[in-house]
Amino acid sequence: MAEPAMPATDVARCYPITYGSYRAEVVATGAGLRSFERDLSGRPWQLTESWPAGTKPPLSAGLVLAPWPNRIADGRFYFDGIDHELELTEPARHNASHGLVRRREWTLVEHTEHRVAQSIDVGLHKGWPYPMRLSVTHDLGADGLTVTHTATNTGTVPAPYGLGIHSFVRAGDAPLDECTLVLPAGVRLPTDPERMLPVGPPVPVRGTEFDFGTARSLRGVWLDTPFSSLGYDFDGRARTVLQPPDGPATVLWIDADFRWLQVFTADPAHDQAYPDRGRALAVEPMTCPPDAFNSGIDQIVLAPGQTWSAQWGMTSLAG
Repeated sequence: MAEPAMPATDVARCYPITYGSYRAEVVATGAGLRSFERDLSGRPWQLTESWPAGTKPPLSAGLVLAPWPNRIADGRFYFDGIDHELELTEPARHNASHGLVRRREWTLVEHTEHRVAQSIDVGLHKGWPYPMRLSVTHDLGADGLTVTHTATNTGTVPAPYGLGIHSFVRAGDAPLDECTLVLPAGVRLPTDPERMLPVGPPVPVRGTEFDFGTARSLRGVWLDTPFSSLGYDFDGRARTVLQPPDGPATVLWIDADFRWLQVFTADPAHDQAYPDRGRALAVEPMTCPPDAFNSGIDQIVLAPGQTWSAQWGMTSLAG
């Protein structure tokens, strides 16, 4: 069964949440984070790229990618003695891409002033015989946004699993080329530019054009790259920092259950402009790299009845 097309009516279901100076809006389709901003003395300071309510998110912005993130080559994988053949949702590259729930409507579980929780049953699909129930909670607090994901294997056999979030980061109205990036990664996974699939083992980034261990300008930088060997701070979080020339930095953090960050630059020069912005930056928390169901790298296996959870979030640091 192919992933259903985005509905024309339910897509407008939006859930605003607030806490102190922070504001966010989450949508039902794909459990997407449509906007996240901070009030600075009466002026909204955007921490993510956004899109008009009731329209399709450009470049899958903000959407949840599960039960696998990124791509599976030829839609085929072998698990637990069985060959599986998924629907090719990226036919131009002959891949099954971004899971099964990013264009579906999630069910509202709870909506309070500062919290919204949603859930969805993945269901059975062509090449996917593994029932799962997913949930995501967006919660605002004094330190910004915390997002909690869970996945429960509701079937009777072990199931493969992976998660990604197609999150875009932004630092107010600063053009991307005027910002710097700090990315705490030790390796990158080389990929084929035609199909965006792995072509070799991870390689160190230190001293290369992919090294963002210290703040580097993003002027002219183009990336569509999986990074790993992430540096986690004392609190168990790895932080990516987008710093504008003036104003607060935007920080995206992940916990240790996210072992990968896919970093992507939307760029008109590569025929992938972000509407009304041109160049934009996606920093995507992922539990595993592209084609993990074939390589086995960081693939999660859920036993029957097992629940897995992880967190990521965003905040704004005074500049």
